[in-house]
Amino acid sequence: MSEHLAMIEECGARGVEVKRPSGLDGVHGLIIPGGESTTIGKLIDEYKFESALLELGASGVPVFGTCAGLIVMAARVEGRHGPGLRLADVGVRRNAFGRQVDSFEEDIVVRGIEDEGRPFRAVFIRAPVIEEAGAGVEVMARFGEGVVMAREDNYLLSAFHPELTGDGRIHDYFLRMVRESIGGIGTRRSIKRDSEV
Repeated sequence: MSEHLAMIEECGARGVEVKRPSGLDGVHGLIIPGGESTTIGKLIDEYKFESALLELGASGVPVFGTCAGLIVMAARVEGRHGPGLRLADVGVRRNAFGRQVDSFEEDIVVRGIEDEGRPFRAVFIRAPVIEEAGAGVEVMARFGEGVVMAREDNYLLSAFHPELTGDGRIHDYFLRMVRESIGGIGTRRSIKRDSEV
């Protein structure tokens, strides 16, 4: 998570680490990071985050899931272990590119980010892949036969780790979503002006 926080700060916003559901009060955007999706699911249960996260997403606050965060947000997961939030209308296959030892980097084109013609160096670590996307899901990047980045309304989904690249364009894109949300697009909440993610 520290890498996401550092990238958010480099992009000019203030990031805070959320450890309890009460920490979600007043945030303008949320990143659910990579890690191990089963463990993240257990922590969501143990600390009773589920209802707060569902409410946050339903209110229009942007939520960005990377790698395991994508798995936790997906409506359908092949071989799902434990509960998930089922926020985004996507079907995901876990560990689609192999185990940890099969991790790799690849240049991909990501639609919608600044200077989209310049490839983004994506870091895949035991990465999932989006195998099916609902009608409202915008595909932003593909690799091989699968989708590795997508957006559905206020949900941003990445199968790779943009926080490990030193390239802030995807975090900039997420912060644009946050600014739009603060401006009242797609949100029912009254949100403080000083941007906190």
